[in-house]
Amino acid sequence: MARTGQLEVLNALDKAKTQWYHFTAIIISGMGFFTDAYDLFCITTVTKLLGRLYYYDPTTGKPGSLPPNVSAAVNGVALCGTLAGQLFFGWLGDKLGRKKVYGMTLITMVGGALASGLSFGHTAKSVMTTLCFFRFWLGFGIGGDYPLSATIMSEYANKRTRGAFIAAVFAMQGFGILSGGAVAIIVSTAFDRAFHRPTFEENPGLSTAPQADFVWRIILMFGAIPALVTYYWRLKMPETARYTALVVKNTKLAAADMAKVLQVDIEEQAPETAKPAGNDQFGLFSREFARRHGLHLLGTTSTWFLLDIAFYSNNLFQKDIYTAVGWLPAAKKMNAIHEVYKVARAQSLIALCATVPGYWFTVAFIDRIGRFAIQLMGFFFMTVFMFALAIPYYHWRGEKCDSGYCGGQHTVFVIMYSLTFFFANFGPNTTTFIVPAEVFPARLRSTCHGISAAAGKAGAIVGAFGFLYAAQSTHKNETDTGYPTGIGIKKSLPLLAIICVMGFSARF
Repeated sequence: MARTGQLEVLNALDKAKTQWYHFTAIIISGMGFFTDAYDLFCITTVTKLLGRLYYYDPTTGKPGSLPPNVSAAVNGVALCGTLAGQLFFGWLGDKLGRKKVYGMTLITMVGGALASGLSFGHTAKSVMTTLCFFRFWLGFGIGGDYPLSATIMSEYANKRTRGAFIAAVFAMQGFGILSGGAVAIIVSTAFDRAFHRPTFEENPGLSTAPQADFVWRIILMFGAIPALVTYYWRLKMPETARYTALVVKNTKLAAADMAKVLQVDIEEQAPETAKPAGNDQFGLFSREFARRHGLHLLGTTSTWFLLDIAFYSNNLFQKDIYTAVGWLPAAKKMNAIHEVYKVARAQSLIALCATVPGYWFTVAFIDRIGRFAIQLMGFFFMTVFMFALAIPYYHWRGEKCDSGYCGGQHTVFVIMYSLTFFFANFGPNTTTFIVPAEVFPARLRSTCHGISAAAGKAGAIVGAFGFLYAAQSTHKNETDTGYPTGIGIKKSLPLLAIICVMGFSARF
């Protein structure tokens, strides 16, 4: 009887027509990812400003920049918090239910975003320390959103369009990245007009307006707004029927919850407490789990880990790209606030032309082509374009001259660079998010998705920091301030291409 009741609820969900509530669920869950992307990526628009504000040394004759250890902490502490949050909230989502934990993650994100903008201290070190502290907890809340949003959308969706619905939730990241750039552009433009200053080259001391301290704070705090807007609607969402039926084993409540929001005819069943037949109660560390899902977990963790090494490392040679095509002049030719505008505009152009389309191509084709095919295709083309960029790198970029690069094929350079992002998102960056929400049993789904996502963030940390040092120039006078020499971008790109080959080969 228990199995019959459960199956009726689940079959009704699988066969339900696409309805307005499905789109409501996409928006509510997707706004979490919108906020996640905004909070994680908006920091890159203001890191140069932080260096100018807090680490300017007049004796160097150069604009201030964050020391390597401070830059690593400011940019990476949120990734560390995200990794911890993915593991903790993923586990908690299976223990307490998706709905209860969903609200916790949102409140953590709101608090972390607001507190980041209120970072305090009398010295540069104290301001950066408090900023890193608050961004860790911001990342902690963001981490919880990964397994919960994916699991909730997976468990609400019908079988026919499940992949597209989960992909649509993840695709909201693209709009979050765009919004981060847009907010930075608007705020920096307004402040630059109100408190205009000469370029650093014209007057180093006056190039950074004191009011610039408000710019980065406003940009970081804005991330709390979309999270607050969706908080009420998240609380109104009922628990997913699959969790209620398969984990809580209350098919009557599952049917009632779904009848409220979906136009499906489900016969209510009396609550059942009988355990399912067979050995379906295995734990995460059991032999039965290893036999049934061990390779699944190895596949989702390894591909996500490898993908994020390449994906996050791909940002490291943005400076060469932006400078080559004239999007980002030399720092000395801008004042502090205008530099925020230039960085945000360049990042927004890449997001608009490559990142966002890649996400939505996946939404359109995932239920037609399939997860596996899209993932292989993405890894394959990422490999192709990284090798194509690396082998004749200086041919595309040109030779260094004055404050930019002369010669080269700059249009082809930026197109191939954009295509690596396009095929990352129309490829493994989206499929690694979708698959863990589908292949694991309901009792362990959120936990396993959290473990898979945490493996990805571990790869992001390796990529963002390991390759940050590796990609430094082989010539000391061309490295970023404070960094040791590395192997250079030309040699780093083939390593990233090889990592993509490894991702292509991970067919567990």
